[in-house]
Amino acid sequence: MTGWCTLDAPTVKRSEQVRRSAENKLRVVAVRIDPVIEQRLRVLAEATGRKQSFFLQRMIEEGIEAMEETWLSPDTLAKVRNGHLPELLAAYSTTSDLFDLDATDATS
Repeated sequence: MTGWCTLDAPTVKRSEQVRRSAENKLRVVAVRIDPVIEQRLRVLAEATGRKQSFFLQRMIEEGIEAMEETWLSPDTLAKVRNGHLPELLAAYSTTSDLFDLDATDATS
């Protein structure tokens, strides 16, 4: 899907069309998942004719609010919901774990 997309955010209704630009291009994120989950995702994609990335993106979009409410402080959550993402990203130092095992991976 190039050119036009629908966004699901608190300030943008899903039905509103937004033109893709350098600022809102889709980003690639690498994750490790259990082989059984990957197989289920593959079956879902093959049975429906959609790409695995379609379903992953939908799962993230539909589940991120619950994760934010569970893991973010009320102050940070309010900033996220009010669209203050650039200042939050500058305040938090994030490190990619693409090739690093974190403590939970190393012990399991």
